[in-house]
Amino acid sequence: MLKAEGDELIEGPFCCSLVKDSSKVITNSHSDNNGVISSKYSRNRDFDWRNGAAGGVAGCAAKTIVAPLERIKILFQTSNPLFLRYSARWNGSIEAISHLRMSHGISSLFKGHSASLIRVFPYAGINFLAYEQLQRAFIISPATDTPFHRFLCGSTAGAISTILTYPLELIRIRLAFETRQNESSSWFRIARRIYFERGRKGSVFNLYQGIGPTMLGILPYAGTSFVTHDLIRDQLRSPFFAPYTLEKGSSTRLTAVAQLCCGAIAGIVAQTVAYPIDILRRRMQVGSVVGSSSGIPETARLIMRERGVRGFYVGLTIGYMKMAPMVATSFYVYDRMKRLLGIID
Repeated sequence: MLKAEGDELIEGPFCCSLVKDSSKVITNSHSDNNGVISSKYSRNRDFDWRNGAAGGVAGCAAKTIVAPLERIKILFQTSNPLFLRYSARWNGSIEAISHLRMSHGISSLFKGHSASLIRVFPYAGINFLAYEQLQRAFIISPATDTPFHRFLCGSTAGAISTILTYPLELIRIRLAFETRQNESSSWFRIARRIYFERGRKGSVFNLYQGIGPTMLGILPYAGTSFVTHDLIRDQLRSPFFAPYTLEKGSSTRLTAVAQLCCGAIAGIVAQTVAYPIDILRRRMQVGSVVGSSSGIPETARLIMRERGVRGFYVGLTIGYMKMAPMVATSFYVYDRMKRLLGIID
């Protein structure tokens, strides 16, 4: 979300940079909501592509930082038999990471990460571009600048980027699920195996296993993250917090720490809301590997029989642990990339 306030460019959930000279910027047709953008890019599609590239690089950097925790979380979520004993312990994440490192080397902590990066770059770029375009389409006046409209734009952007990059996500999950060294584990071989695993002729629909719960999960997750971020951001700009959260000489720009807090809190809240659906998604994605391919109701009943309600929150602590460094890296790299690409001064 972009808003023009005085001589500053205020950027919302996926943005954290400012342009400070109003004589060098112009307002587009939706300035009440999309803000004041550098005249060099405001009416040029190149502006969107540069923003998308910046978001893609930031997403890759953030994913790399938390890759070991993401690998362990997937092993816990999918009930990998070699790691079940760790999932119930308070320090199970640390023990599981140590087990992988000792058994298969440090590289095992990043297994499937190359496939993750191949997915994350277009996902983050598409998500950002879609969100910007949707804002221009739906948030056209102060009357439409509401939490509901922000939720709608964020949810739709998340859905679009998910649909376009889901096959790469499925391959990443399969790679992360495998733990034995003798398994063929290149992303191309995994993709081919998935394509043909339900018939000799193969089907592209095999690459969308588990997309149902994924779409159900991304809508509340993306929407909640946007709304929560904006609410926290507005609170941190209030007179009570301003002396501690705003940069010197600015009445609106948050410090890096304050920006991190906004993103981290939004991510934690959104993840908590959508996590049970995320569990269903992971189990369905690896279902054929463990011989229990089934739909959403059957998978939910299986999880309930195995662990009860707690089964829908296995690995949630790891999710919380990775939020702070991931969001910090994402915001920092995104801001620096925008400066490097000449989008902002």
